[in-house]
Formats: sequence, structure tokens, C-alpha cells
Amino acid sequence: MKLAVWTTGRVAVCKHLLLAGVLCFLTNLAFAQPQAPVSMADQRASAVTQVVLGILSYARWPVEPAQLRLCIVGPTEYTDDLVKGTTQATGRPVAVRRLLAANPSIATECNAVYIGKLTSDERSRLFASLAGLAVLSISEADDPCTVGILFCLRVSDDQVSFEVNLDSVARSGVRIHPSVLQLSRRKSAAP
Repeated sequence: MKLAVWTTGRVAVCKHLLLAGVLCFLTNLAFAQPQAPVSMADQRASAVTQVVLGILSYARWPVEPAQLRLCIVGPTEYTDDLVKGTTQATGRPVAVRRLLAANPSIATECNAVYIGKLTSDERSRLFASLAGLAVLSISEADDPCTVGILFCLRVSDDQVSFEVNLDSVARSGVRIHPSVLQLSRRKSAAP
């Protein structure tokens, strides 16, 4: 008889624990903040950030900066993640800031420029100010990869790819690892 009481008591305790667990789960479920679905724009911004950081990690400047300075010039669509600042896989911090296209400090305070939508005149003045300097340039705008731009991003729903302007790379003073150049060819050939 003593064994039966102990078993019955244990079953009662298990039932109470189970009920408490279910109530705790339902309470957490009721008060939990709903997770907002990641929007397509957020996914693109994240993918662009990864591609830009990848490009920067395969670039070498004549004098390697302790902290890489990336300047965003002009209105952009996909730089929300970049603006927060980040660190490269190598551990080197990347300081990111927005500047107007006519800002003269671009030539002296930027190791790389991420170029958004600019007028033809703004682009011409920007590239004239960067001529002869070791500054890596990445264009977000869906335009032909013109002289002065090293990398041109191609953003779609499925992927972020890029093209490389080899003439601009040769003139830039920034060395780009050959594997990045091969990667751009593969991405461009993909359907």
C-alpha cells in the first residue's frame, strides 16, 4: 500500500510539473515579441555588405591602413548594414561614413569609396579628385563599369555579383588578388 501511495503521489507531482511547464510555455508564447520577417531589402543590404567586405579583404594598398576608411558617396540603396561599421575577417576595423560627392576630404580620408547615384558632373569631379590616388571604388548604381570605377555591383533578388574594370584596377594603385578577378568572371557567366 505504501508503494501505491508513493506512485500516486509521484504521478500527481509529474502532472503538476507538466501543467506548470505548459503554462510557462504558453505565457512565454503570449508575451514573446513577434519576429519581424526579414525583408528582401534587408537581405540585399546584408548580401551587399558581405560582397563589399569580401572585395575589400582581397585588396592591398601601397601603405596598409590600420583601420580601413570606407566612404559612401551619393544616395544609395543597400548600405544600411555598411553604415553601422564593421570588422573584416582579418580583424581590421572598417570605419564607414557618408560624404557629399564634392567633399575635398574624400581624396585624403578614404581608402575606398562606395558610390551611389551621382550625376555625370559629380562622377567626373569625384574621379578627377581621385586620379593618381590608391583608392578602391565600388559602384552600386546599375551602370556600365566606366573608367574610374574598379568594381560594379549587380544586385538582384537571387544574388549580388560584380564586374571588374581591369583598366581602372591597373591605374588605381590598389592591388587586387587574382582570385577576386576570377570570381567576377564566374559570377558574370552565371545565368
